[in-house]
Amino acid sequence: MADDSDSHDPDAIAEKVREGELRLHELDRYADHETAAAARRRLLEAETDADVDAIGDYTFDAEQADANIENMVGAAQIPMGVAGPVEVAGGAADGDYYLPLATTEGALLASVNRGCSVIATAGGADARVTETGMTRAPVFRVAGVAEAEEVVSWVGENTDRLREAAESTTNHGELLDVDSYVVGDSVFLRFVYDTKDAMGMNMVTIATREAAEIVEDETPASLVALSGNLCTDKKPAAINAIEGRGRSVTADVTIPRETVEDRLHTTPEAIEEANTRKNLVGSAKAGSLGFNAHAANVVAAAFLATGQDAAQVVEGSNAITTIEARDDDLYASVSLASLEVGTVGGGTKLPTQSEALDVLGLRGGGDPAGSNADALAEIIAVGALAGELSLLAALASQHLSSAHEDLGR
Repeated sequence: MADDSDSHDPDAIAEKVREGELRLHELDRYADHETAAAARRRLLEAETDADVDAIGDYTFDAEQADANIENMVGAAQIPMGVAGPVEVAGGAADGDYYLPLATTEGALLASVNRGCSVIATAGGADARVTETGMTRAPVFRVAGVAEAEEVVSWVGENTDRLREAAESTTNHGELLDVDSYVVGDSVFLRFVYDTKDAMGMNMVTIATREAAEIVEDETPASLVALSGNLCTDKKPAAINAIEGRGRSVTADVTIPRETVEDRLHTTPEAIEEANTRKNLVGSAKAGSLGFNAHAANVVAAAFLATGQDAAQVVEGSNAITTIEARDDDLYASVSLASLEVGTVGGGTKLPTQSEALDVLGLRGGGDPAGSNADALAEIIAVGALAGELSLLAALASQHLSSAHEDLGR
């Protein structure tokens, strides 16, 4: 144990790390969290010649981040703004919302805000979560296809037993389905869960481990990895674009021609052509899984603001934008196949992220369970739709570069 003077002196603690008496990851047990973070900053300044004052200037108690970070030195501060208000008529979201967005990309928030304003003028957007299911897909080894068929057959006949085992690990998660895939002597089981208001990645991993043990006990299968990449988490994957992961959500709006011409300075036909040639034909030629202009921009900014897992923006970019000129109107939609969001757990508990969820009125669990996360998904989808409309209109009217020039970015 350190004496009291050592445990409260960041410089003394940093010196112990330099001398090899302590390791960086041990400091939170040696001193309080604030002192440990300060000691790491002292070490960085001594070792790298960097000035980390800004990194150390944060407003929350370091201990609050204990579940979210290791070797904490401070916080990365990203500018946050709001777009809106915009009216959302959803299955869970209902009302006018300001959408908090955290980003370093100049002109992004202005563009999304313009789209929100146009949607608001048109009377708001509709949005619906059409499917829910967080997944984890372990991979098992078998001797060959005969054993693989035996495993698949057993799983199909014993789904209720697997459900009981998986759900014994959680008070909230529900096992919805188990899909089997065979590749040679590998068997993948894609477990699909309703995780309510949690994004649920940790929940489903723990639950699937419990179920996987039964599969091993009752079949010839041997577990190789609890995640076999058929889930698929934080990687581009067609299965997520087709089957969905997290929440599949669509937002759409119908905008009068006059509003398009007055507010977006172009026509429904021009926006439709830009979408067809850019988002549909161009994306197809590129072999893209995302057929949209920049949905990931809004997803990323909303994720950072509200404490979502930022790496899952990969799945959030799995979106298709459709545009149609309909007589005197413009119909626009964006469908996000795999938007993974939650309002409890993970980064949502951090102070600024909690406040951002408070702005939306969606902090914590919903009533009924899952309704807050559904509402968050619907609002983000409307924000993505606003971003698509604004960017496509800028492209159609040849105003994209001038908008950046006007804003000096």
